[in-house]
Amino acid sequence: MTTAELPVIAAVDGSWRSYEALEWAARDAVRRGLPLTIVHVRPLNRRTSQEEQRREAEELLAEAVGRVAQVAPTLHTSTLAPMDFPAAALTALSEHASLLVLGSRGLGGFRSLLIGSNSLTTASMARCPVVVVHSGRAEEEGAEAAEAETFSDIVAGVAADESSEAVLDFAFEAATTRPGARLRIVHGWTMFSSMLSGGPVFDRDAAAGAAERTLAELTAGRPEKYPQVEVVQEPVHGSASHTLVTASATAALTVIGRRKGGEELGFGLSPVAQTTLTHALGPVAVVPC
Repeated sequence: MTTAELPVIAAVDGSWRSYEALEWAARDAVRRGLPLTIVHVRPLNRRTSQEEQRREAEELLAEAVGRVAQVAPTLHTSTLAPMDFPAAALTALSEHASLLVLGSRGLGGFRSLLIGSNSLTTASMARCPVVVVHSGRAEEEGAEAAEAETFSDIVAGVAADESSEAVLDFAFEAATTRPGARLRIVHGWTMFSSMLSGGPVFDRDAAAGAAERTLAELTAGRPEKYPQVEVVQEPVHGSASHTLVTASATAALTVIGRRKGGEELGFGLSPVAQTTLTHALGPVAVVPC
């Protein structure tokens, strides 16, 4: 099975955030023409018998399948209920997925946290792109968030190196599945980053021009390959994460990169990526680069 044929995986735990992510995943699977696998990870819990856990998982997954049938009645779905630590199970399953979709937080944890530990860990270690569906658009818990389809922009945050290739590939492909979508490509720069890259050191206008050229080089050839996608290049002086978080409030999807390697040491997410993932107000895709 090729990557293009691998399913979209949606993780559910019974929380309304996970069901919101499930519906997002179902719509995206339809757009991509891929099947959907719904996963509920049964936690390692000695206080509950395996039989009881299995029964609860079956009930939860049956409800999840019913929700998908309402959103995407023709979508092919399957279910899994592995027993493991959630992040470990989802990371293992990500090797056989085209996309992994999670809610920003589950049933456990503290209400004050903007993103749960399982979502953050999985996004930092998964082998495929991970979409974390934030509920920042909902006014209160239990309220229905604004439909993603009311927002059409895809926003991509890119760095001035080869790590942006995978981010741009994913972002352009995502834009093609949403007719009329505009792709905003954001590149943050400072005089310090200009100096580190061998660019202008004291001339801000020259550094700004270098940032524009960098964006043009990064996107070279893609507008011709994806003529249906309107592209807006946004070199930003200062905090790229602030721009990405702000843009996420009205974006269908915000796309950021994660460098492969170093996951075991906690080095998977850069400061910009972690800030964006933590504070975003809409769905964020984390792409291994």
